[in-house]
Amino acid sequence: MSTTVTRQIVRIDEDRCTGCGVCVSPCAEGAIVIVDGKARVVREELCDGAGFCLGVCPTGALTIETRETVPFDHEAVEEHTAEEAAAGKTYIPQACFRCGTDEDHRPLLPVRVEGTSTWVCTACLPALIHG
Repeated sequence: MSTTVTRQIVRIDEDRCTGCGVCVSPCAEGAIVIVDGKARVVREELCDGAGFCLGVCPTGALTIETRETVPFDHEAVEEHTAEEAAAGKTYIPQACFRCGTDEDHRPLLPVRVEGTSTWVCTACLPALIHG
């Protein structure tokens, strides 16, 4: 019998999801994958509810909802990430749309620019805000 809690978790609107996959990489825990052409939260215990995936979805298919589900499990995330790495699956580093620096070298934040969901690094963000 598994314990459930009320917490925030990502919800994906299947009707709005195009299956483009840009939400997969921001999910560092590996909770989101593409299944049958649609993004899915495949293991709810892997979703921390932080919502880094939300800002990059070009159709707004991802939202955060508060509901009854299994607790977030940090150990399950570590096991899942190790399994993925052992299988040769690694994340695809995202890059800043202004300078090209990737997330392995500087923190990135999701941003919408001219109707496009993309990433900006912390060095380029001030210029983007202040012009």
